[in-house]
Amino acid sequence: MVFLDPQLLSGRFHRTRWVFYVLLALIGGTFTFVGAHAQQKATEEATFRKLIDSYCAAWSSGNPDNATKFYAQDDGLIFYDLAPFSYHNWKAYRAGVQKQFFDNAAAAKLTAGQDLKVTRRANIAWMTVPMHLSVTGKDGKITEAEVRYTGIWERRGSSWLLVHEHLSVPMS
Repeated sequence: MVFLDPQLLSGRFHRTRWVFYVLLALIGGTFTFVGAHAQQKATEEATFRKLIDSYCAAWSSGNPDNATKFYAQDDGLIFYDLAPFSYHNWKAYRAGVQKQFFDNAAAAKLTAGQDLKVTRRANIAWMTVPMHLSVTGKDGKITEAEVRYTGIWERRGSSWLLVHEHLSVPMS
């Protein structure tokens, strides 16, 4: 007949219970981290969805001054637009879009698509989203275009500002 030492059994039980508690804490911590990360990503997606929808509304107003608040004002920043090829600061961009676009348009509507992708690293975020542009010329002609949009945003203070953007249309 084999007798088990109660002290030996009690020590093993306590060690096993301690290992079980540590494993349980690690698993719980992992789920908490994954949940918090998913919640942060959802919050960022909502923040940038609101930002890009406001951006589209500002451009759709027909007045580029309404879009000024979305752009960093530094000289040397490059913005690629549909026409012409590029602008090297917000002031040039604003004037160019007025001349090339709004001076000839009676109305314009820019709408961001649903496939918004945002990646953020600290104070920098880059965004891609398809857009739809509808322009009614002063002659009444309506032009529709699918636009590819990429924006690089920098957090400055409490605001996100564009430091680079690239709009393009697929070749027909």
